[in-house]
Amino acid sequence: MSALRPIIRCSRSTLKPIEVSRQGSRVTSMRGFATSLKVSEELSKTPLYDFHVENKAKMVPFAGWSMPLSYGEVGQITAHKHVRSSAGLFDVSHMLQHNFTGSTSQEFLLTLCPSSLKSLQPFTSTLSVLLNESGGIIDDTIITKHSDESFYVVTNAGRAKEDKEWIEKQLSKWNAEHEGEEQVKWETLDGYGLIALQGPKSSQVIQSLTETDLNQIKFGQSAFVDLDTGKEKVKCHIARGGYTGEDGFEISIPPANAVEMTSRIANHPDVQLIGLGARDSLRLEAGMCLYGHDLDGTVSPVEAGLSWVIGKDRRAEDSQPSFPGKSRIISELASGPSRRRVGFEITGAPAREGCKVFDSTGTKELGVITSGIPSPSLGKNIAMGYVANGSHKKGTSVMVEVRKKMREAIVRPMPFVPTKYFK
Repeated sequence: MSALRPIIRCSRSTLKPIEVSRQGSRVTSMRGFATSLKVSEELSKTPLYDFHVENKAKMVPFAGWSMPLSYGEVGQITAHKHVRSSAGLFDVSHMLQHNFTGSTSQEFLLTLCPSSLKSLQPFTSTLSVLLNESGGIIDDTIITKHSDESFYVVTNAGRAKEDKEWIEKQLSKWNAEHEGEEQVKWETLDGYGLIALQGPKSSQVIQSLTETDLNQIKFGQSAFVDLDTGKEKVKCHIARGGYTGEDGFEISIPPANAVEMTSRIANHPDVQLIGLGARDSLRLEAGMCLYGHDLDGTVSPVEAGLSWVIGKDRRAEDSQPSFPGKSRIISELASGPSRRRVGFEITGAPAREGCKVFDSTGTKELGVITSGIPSPSLGKNIAMGYVANGSHKKGTSVMVEVRKKMREAIVRPMPFVPTKYFK
């Protein structure tokens, strides 16, 4: 859910169609966490902004928000390894939290995404995508079903404007078509805190704050749980999952309790505050996408390697309700897409976003790198990107152009680091 999604270093690039065409929508990206924000515009602040400053965070612009890159003198690699070995706490309150309620809310959401929401059990979640009319990805999202008439949805901060406009347009049409029936109600949980505790010790940290048996909440499940701030018990929505490949929880906290609850968790001896820098290396090791880099409005879920979010019951041509771009997506499922997202292991210098991928002879251009880092866990240079269909199989040798020099690389399966979800 990916939901959630920074990167360390990027250059401005486009996910190009493989037929070496330069057309397609140009992605607004960042360099050193700078954004396309105008100088006159003020950055938004999460409910935890003052908390970050008090904890010596280096604050940087990200998706229109002021967010912590790191804390004090703790480096990215140290922070990264702490999450893999213990528990790291992230502020993801910039993400947009939504509630959809009403007797037709499930049917409405099915018109936005291709997932099988009807088969979801209460208080279970799925990664999904919001699709445009051409089958491209408007945003990736986590959809949690509380009941057939109540859904909790989290979308990306950097896509808030586009997501709201798309949802508002589609909801107005839906409610007009269902006049006389119970209307779908949509609210955004503005001011709520949203934090992610990730790592092998995250469960025991949260368990110390609640009487609820967390062993009963598996990966992809959620619950409303009373958490102890030390002064009072606060009902929070917790979802088991995250953006690192580790066991962990995303916790939605009412506005009045966001700082107090976060402080209580952060004061646990096993917990370390983690910023955007380590979050990026963790998510890339886990093979997870970052919107605006690994995903954009030209990329279909099939191209992105996310075919599994397309429900089997929704692939039939006559299944209703339909979802945007269905004809393209069904065609790609049947015949294969022109390009595919894959992982790479690269020899020599790390490949960053925008580096071109060639065949093993270095003469035929195959695609482009969309994210790349030196992996703190593996001690190797890893990346993800898109290559022409047929060159996507694991073990395929390719060349990547890094700083005008050709580097040997090989297509690797993702995740690069095995996941440790609690199932």
